[in-house]
Amino acid sequence: MPHVLAQSVEIFTTVLAVAGMGYFLASLVAAIVFMAARRGPLAPFAPGVSILKSLKGLDLGMIEAFRSHCAQSYPGEFELLFGVFTLDDPAVGAVDQLKLEFPLHSIELVVCPARLGTNGKVSTLAQLVPRARYDFLLINDSDITVSSKYLERVMAHFAPAPAKSGTSPAPVGLITALYRGRPYRTLASRLETLGIATDFQPGVLLSKMIEGGLHYGLGSTLAVSRQALNQIGGLESLVDHLADDYELGARIGRAGFRIALSGEVVETAIPAYTWRGFFDHQVRWARTVRDARPWGYAGLIFTHGLAWAALNVLASGLSPLSLWLLGLSFFLRLTLAMTVGVQVLRDHNVLPNLWLLPLRDMVAMGIWIAGFAGNTIVWRGERFVLKDGKLHTSDEPEK
Repeated sequence: MPHVLAQSVEIFTTVLAVAGMGYFLASLVAAIVFMAARRGPLAPFAPGVSILKSLKGLDLGMIEAFRSHCAQSYPGEFELLFGVFTLDDPAVGAVDQLKLEFPLHSIELVVCPARLGTNGKVSTLAQLVPRARYDFLLINDSDITVSSKYLERVMAHFAPAPAKSGTSPAPVGLITALYRGRPYRTLASRLETLGIATDFQPGVLLSKMIEGGLHYGLGSTLAVSRQALNQIGGLESLVDHLADDYELGARIGRAGFRIALSGEVVETAIPAYTWRGFFDHQVRWARTVRDARPWGYAGLIFTHGLAWAALNVLASGLSPLSLWLLGLSFFLRLTLAMTVGVQVLRDHNVLPNLWLLPLRDMVAMGIWIAGFAGNTIVWRGERFVLKDGKLHTSDEPEK
């Protein structure tokens, strides 16, 4: 019986290692397709846009991120609206400093005292929308740093598409963008940054290719037309959802609008996590994805190709086939990491931290398994229960 079990484990890990290599190859193709598509010209379309940011406390690199939004070479008009729950928030000082540095820009600080739901960020954003002057809104996190061409390259996707064969394509309702991380000091911060560049973003590109386009949004950039937002019931309909970026894109897609992925890449600051903070954040991500896309989350079993190949070596007793599979899997994993991390995202942190990739992949498999182990998540120091995409306080009775 032990021999049969050991043989079954060997076969199982062999199959998953081979499937993992198939995933690496498919992701490489998706990355190449994306790079070819973003070389195309962009339409000269620059409508007025209101940039909305929900603030709570001081994030790493926040003032530099704010400055990057003011230093835009955008031919159209834009404004920045910052929302805080109370004027006692430390972020208020950063906004005041920004106003002093950029007196000619339209920058407004808005107190948003109402708590419309369990998602405080969306609650604040929903209260900013009525204050926005323009018909296009752009939402991103407070720590997102952008290039001077950011607005120009993102907003161009809203240009009306030319009709083909007498039919007009569905209008773009939302534009999102890939992102890279900027780590701070700790090993956990570097591991998360590496995972964003070499695992999460390749998955986004592959889902776009095999699903015929994106059907969700990424919180790094959510540029939305007011028309599309009104049609799904506004941000108020999302105030109890954790994955508000995913849900916003999914609802806009179901309403008949297209979702575009900009060729622009933004940067987010990754905190100097302790191991506990890293684990809580990764598990929150994992359980959010599992709740939003359960079958897609189960399918992530095939993305851990390098980890399966390493386990196959142990299960087979260092057989020549297992060593060959491990070598080929490692080569494809490195190729994917460098293609997406370096070429697509232009992430300068990938190559110096590439030696951490095997450790990162083994940790990622453990996090993936932990994602199945419950519905509790920790967000900004508060504990919630995630159910059907919505946040419930841990002491709230289930309905």
